[in-house]
Order: sequence, then C-alpha cells, then structure tokens
Amino acid sequence: MNTYKVVDTLNQYDELLEIQDLEKRKDYFRYEMMKPFKLMWDLINVPLKAKEQNGYDVVIASKMLGFADVSDDKSIREGLSILKANNAYTVAENTIKNCIDEANGAGLKINAEEVKFGLYVSDPEKLKLQKGYTGFGGIPGFITVNIYPNEYNLPKIPAVIAHEFNHNIRFSYFDWDHGNVTVGDYLVIEGLAESFAKELYGEEQIGPWVTSMDKEELEYSTDVIDEALDVKGFAEVSSYMFGDEVAEQEGYQPVGLPFCAGYAVGYKAVQSYMKKHNKTIFEATLASTDEIINGCGLFS
Repeated sequence: MNTYKVVDTLNQYDELLEIQDLEKRKDYFRYEMMKPFKLMWDLINVPLKAKEQNGYDVVIASKMLGFADVSDDKSIREGLSILKANNAYTVAENTIKNCIDEANGAGLKINAEEVKFGLYVSDPEKLKLQKGYTGFGGIPGFITVNIYPNEYNLPKIPAVIAHEFNHNIRFSYFDWDHGNVTVGDYLVIEGLAESFAKELYGEEQIGPWVTSMDKEELEYSTDVIDEALDVKGFAEVSSYMFGDEVAEQEGYQPVGLPFCAGYAVGYKAVQSYMKKHNKTIFEATLASTDEIINGCGLFS
C-alpha cells in the first residue's frame, strides 16, 4: 500500500511572492519548493543549483517544462488565486487517494514508499497548445502537474493527475530506457495513461493531446506512425509523439504530423486492444508494448 504526500505548493507560492530579491526567490524555489522532488531531479540529471553562473539547473529545467518563471508575479498571482478559489489542493489530494485505492484494488502498486505530488502554476504562453496544463510522472514516487487554470482545464485536474499516476505504475513494472525508447513504446505508455484517466474520470475529461484531431487526421497519423513504430532515440521519437508544432518549438525534426499525434494514436491503440481482448485498464497497464501494438489491430 502506497502512502502519499501532497506538497503545500499554494502556501509556498505565497511565500515566494513575498521575496523581492530575484536571486533569493530562485533559491527559495530551489531549496524549499523543489526539495521534496530532489531525488526525481537527480534521476533526470538536473541539479537544484548549477555549479556555474546561469548554468542548467532546476530553475531553467522547470521553465522548459512549462512552469511559470519565478519572476513572473502576474501569472503566479492570478493562477494561484484561481487554484485556491477552486480548492485545487483538496481536489489533488482526493485524486491521489482515489488512484492509489483503485490501483491497490487491482493488485497494482507503485515502486516507492511514498507518492509525492506537487501542483504548480504554469506559463500560459508556453503551454498554449496543451490548453495551459501538463504533468510529469515518469519516475515512480513523484508526480507534478503544472497548470495555468482556466475554464477548460480546471475540471480536468483529476484526469491529468490520473494520467501521470499511470506512468508511475507502468514504470514500476517496466523500465524506461531513455536512449532506446521506440515510437511504439512511447505511444503505448501515453495511450495507457490517458485510458487510465478515462477509466477513472470519464471520457469528457481526457486531454487535448488526444482530442484535438478529427477522424481523418487520426487515420493519417496512424498510417505515418505505423511506418515508424521501431524508430528509436528520444528526439526522433518526440517528433512523432508531439507533432510538428512542438517539434519546431523544441528543435526536433518535423515529420508531417499534427499536434500530439502519437498520444492520440496511442490512446486509440490501447482502447482498441482492451476492447478486442476484453482487458481492463489495470491488465493492459501490465501488458508489453509488443502485446498491445500487435493486439490492437491498427498496425500492419
């Protein structure tokens, strides 16, 4: 049975905003706000503080992940007040508890003593395509969600937490090999996560990474990805997963795909596999990439 801890980021942001000096504010972010996630950052080679001036560290990495810049008072203040008004902290806590109960009920657990969760304000510009919210759950025991809250994404907080929670489960049973991940692996991972969110919180709460393309685009994307299932390497794979707009933003090679094509195709593949083989999402989460790719009927 996993225990959990929801970090009180909303109060931390209040304290952050009181600090006028930017360097001190960055240090508060590093050593107070990110301290509970130090092990997660260590595992992805991000130091809390870079050895050299303006070097790569947690302040820069979190900005790249879409967190609001620590100096952006306006975004943080606005985002914070909306999150508080909508009891986002309580919603997050209830969601994590529910996810743990559901997983345990199916005999699954996360390979970590405690699941730490943090909710952060995001940069609305950086996450425009994602409709202002995203998350990270790639390391068992740690989940972060960053959101610039709006009418569209606020109701979806439980679903995005569930999505990241599923990554925590998947990576407790299967290794994530950053250098050798294939398009097939990645789309299965994301398809499972979104199917888990749908299972727990309903189809209307699934994210824009799955819902933003029409039937024709989805069929076209499925054909393109069918040819690329064995492509390896994180940058190459990312082009297929995130589509051309994100590829151009992030400096990957565009491959002619719409936004988050790999997510949508992955979701379709996992849903099709579950239906064809009468599997629950919990059973599917333990199925290998090959089993799902070969069993979903979408690929040649």
